[in-house]
Amino acid sequence: MENFKVIEEKENPLFNRKEIQFNVQANITPSRIEIGKLISEKFSTQIENIKIKEIHGKFGSKTFKVNTFIYKSEQDKNKLEIKKKKDEKLKETLKEEKPSETPKTSSENDKTEEKVEESKEDSSKNEEQKEVNSNKE
Repeated sequence: MENFKVIEEKENPLFNRKEIQFNVQANITPSRIEIGKLISEKFSTQIENIKIKEIHGKFGSKTFKVNTFIYKSEQDKNKLEIKKKKDEKLKETLKEEKPSETPKTSSENDKTEEKVEESKEDSSKNEEQKEVNSNKE
């Protein structure tokens, strides 16, 4: 995403939010994750407080019009906005991208290695059973 140009920015005190409309230039339609990161950087807010209403592009054009709301808090957003699956996916992907803060201990690593070895043994036993069954037929 190259050019970022704000078209309109309104403060809406009734709903405790900023309503922002801007254009973005990109080769392909930008994802909600990319737009969320861009808005959080430009307006220095948390991504949980952002509601992306629309990403609209015209056929053959590399310019996309984006309508967003930036709330003062996540509670304000949850009171007003309907929760949709695409918003939940956005949160999940952002949580996955953040590195886990608790590193695994050596005993936890040993346990995961044991589970992997057990699953390999189980799969080899299943293959042996299939061979025996096919030989019987």
